Amino acid sequence: MSAVEFGLASQTGFAETFSDIPFAGTYKGTEALDSSEDTNYPTDEPSELGFEQIIGRSAALRRVLRQVEVVAPTDSGVLIHGETGTGKELIAHAIHNRSARRDRPFIKVNCAAIPSGLLESELFGHEKGAFTGAIMRKPGRFELADKGTLFLDEVGDIPLDLQAKLLRVLQEHEFERLGSTRTQQVDVRVIAATHRDLKQMVEEGTFRRDLYYRLHVFPLTVPPLRDRCEDIPLIVRHFVDKYSQRMSRLIETISVRTMEVLTNYAWPGNVRELQNFIERSVILSPGTSLRAPLEELTQETVHVAQPPLSTLEEMERNHVLRALKESNWVTGGPKGAAAKLGMKRTTLAYRIRKLGIPVRPQL
Repeated sequence: MSAVEFGLASQTGFAETFSDIPFAGTYKGTEALDSSEDTNYPTDEPSELGFEQIIGRSAALRRVLRQVEVVAPTDSGVLIHGETGTGKELIAHAIHNRSARRDRPFIKVNCAAIPSGLLESELFGHEKGAFTGAIMRKPGRFELADKGTLFLDEVGDIPLDLQAKLLRVLQEHEFERLGSTRTQQVDVRVIAATHRDLKQMVEEGTFRRDLYYRLHVFPLTVPPLRDRCEDIPLIVRHFVDKYSQRMSRLIETISVRTMEVLTNYAWPGNVRELQNFIERSVILSPGTSLRAPLEELTQETVHVAQPPLSTLEEMERNHVLRALKESNWVTGGPKGAAAKLGMKRTTLAYRIRKLGIPVRPQL
């Protein structure tokens, strides 16, 4: 069985009822891939171990899994790019599960979900009394992940003032807990993920250039669901089976019309959005046929998604940044950014502070 067919085995007879549904064909081997990018990776199919939760047969997904097989046995850091809901955490798990650290901890932390004032303590730990409310010593995620893997999700949300400490532990494998002078040594493989454009953030001065290069050792890009539409019937089939069993339902059929709509929808929330939609559909299906609320999927169709409209504040920030770059970050004088923008230097200084723009890019 192909690595990308995992999770599809039905326990309810579900699979046999889809002969009229246009599911993607079976895996035909590496000759189906015509991209030159594949020539640098193994030409055999990704093997089964470690890909149990990743579903699909598309060429775009198989390319990613081959890259996973290449980098997993090494101890190098990996930076996973991808939109929200594409399964970046599953890819990180697959890398860990296929590495020599597979029997060690896999610790994850969502950097966007933790307030910036608490993130340092969460990552590096703290001593008793290090700050108000620190009533006992607490190990950080780096300590918990020692000899294992630490997954930093949404690494682009780490505050600029904390990035230097993160860089140090990545390079020197050492750090101090908050409130302690004792240096801790750790052996951790770091896998980072983001939906942000870190390279653009470096240019804007909101992400350290040296940290970007340290994380960007082996980049992986997880394709959005709209770029692998042929996988949608397989994913739908898997989630219908999963939620049918969980809710003690017996969903035996999906109409061709329903599958066509699901396949042609753009899914801006990617696999996560599709998963939640299928769960809702199973709830609404008292009989043996899936009753999906297709009227909810009339706003976006595949391959027509447009870039989001920038807010006025974002447009102003980009305009000010452009003027600062063109003036080599000089604000005053006849060739400074203030003159280019047609405003007083004091006014520009106020706008820079209000827009959260650093005076100079962080290197």
